[in-house]
Amino acid sequence: MSSEPQKPVRRITAPQIAARKGGEPIVSLTSYHAHTAAIVDKHADFILVGDSLGMVMHGMETTVGVPMDLMIMHGRAVVRGTQRALIVVDMPFGSYEESPNVAFRNAATIMKETQCGAVKLEGGARMAETIHFLTQRGIPVMAHIGLTPQSSHTLGGFKTQGRDEDSWPLHIQDAKAVAEAGAFALVVEGVVEPLADQITQAVDIPTIGIGASKNCDGQILVLEDMLGLGDRPPKFVKVYGNLGAEIERAVSAYAGEVRDRSFPTDDQVYKTKPPQG
Repeated sequence: MSSEPQKPVRRITAPQIAARKGGEPIVSLTSYHAHTAAIVDKHADFILVGDSLGMVMHGMETTVGVPMDLMIMHGRAVVRGTQRALIVVDMPFGSYEESPNVAFRNAATIMKETQCGAVKLEGGARMAETIHFLTQRGIPVMAHIGLTPQSSHTLGGFKTQGRDEDSWPLHIQDAKAVAEAGAFALVVEGVVEPLADQITQAVDIPTIGIGASKNCDGQILVLEDMLGLGDRPPKFVKVYGNLGAEIERAVSAYAGEVRDRSFPTDDQVYKTKPPQG
């Protein structure tokens, strides 16, 4: 009896994410390597290859120093490790702010080199022209407002946005501008809950919250934060695992067994063949 061939897994697309506005909550996490991406792929609707990798993986103080080639290298790895989730790659600082033409050239390079399904860039109304330029030329764009890490130097650090209600209209204006420009979804980071709720109601594209509100259309966290691999995760992170302590326990056990010569055992070494009788 011949079995029917399995249907190929179809990746989730940017328009499918956009269509989830007001529907089932959208699940997202960051990932920077193939093996973690393969695990996340089973559960997430989209995976963000965030420029947070500069801080999480490469010890940078901010995301400002992350170069294009690093984003492309990690983007390739995540695409190779996945089959189902939409892969979104961050455009790093300096790769899109100069002009829409420069942004298109770099976004096209990221998409061609990684085979990702979309790019993400930071900024509200000031980036609307660029978002429109990209989306009109076949580049799906996820926008990002609120606490924008690439602007941490001008914001004075990683500060919660919207504590002063007088600033709310500007944030809502940013959200509307990027939605009208053609962004298919909007990351809302580090803003007070009632402002995040108003932003979600003000736009017809899904909002993806991180340090925002449970009423956003979806949520995203940095994978290493929620796995307990960081020393002091931000307030908005719920730690779902304690991998940092478990890794340290395993490494300590290994080091002890190497020093007392109990590793390797006979099970971990190769023997010669017994002589033929």
